[in-house]
Amino acid sequence: MPILTGLAPDPRQSGYRLVEVDRGRFASLPGDALVPLRLDIGRDIPAAVLTRLRELADIEAACRAALRVLTRRGHARHDLGRKLIQKQHPREAVEAALRRLEARGLIDDRRFAEQYAAVRAARGRGPARLVKDLRAQGVDARVAEESVRRALEDEGLTPEIEARAVAARLAFLARRGYSGAMALEVVNEVLQR
Repeated sequence: MPILTGLAPDPRQSGYRLVEVDRGRFASLPGDALVPLRLDIGRDIPAAVLTRLRELADIEAACRAALRVLTRRGHARHDLGRKLIQKQHPREAVEAALRRLEARGLIDDRRFAEQYAAVRAARGRGPARLVKDLRAQGVDARVAEESVRRALEDEGLTPEIEARAVAARLAFLARRGYSGAMALEVVNEVLQR
């Protein structure tokens, strides 16, 4: 049976403990999660306790991986979970990590959808495309639609204004000497893709 050989405060994370098993570092885990396990240095670790320690270590690994992903850009909860599972994190650990990040306010689909819609609406994306993109990332349909509507209102954009901007780009083709029929043909062709 493995033996607990160390349990010290983690100097890099407040409230965490460095767990050492058989004189090797096992993991840095939240101290409050270790309390119910009743760990004693120098004693054998029962199989059930070792299983729980491994579960806690998996959750910590998934949480840290999620934080690294979130430092690059925001993600919807579903999309972030999918990425973590693709990186071989256990499904249960991913779910627990996502719940922890939600509780801390680090994952919020509504906030993500609003920011996503605002940035892309300002770049000329239409409402149907924005909703479709958000849905593809796992955002609830109602949340996606509300976020897109709010983003367009905040930007002072309406579908009509956006359609006029696109039409102005098509008019550019006509001013360059392309016939209106050819411009429409090109638009239809692009829409078919």
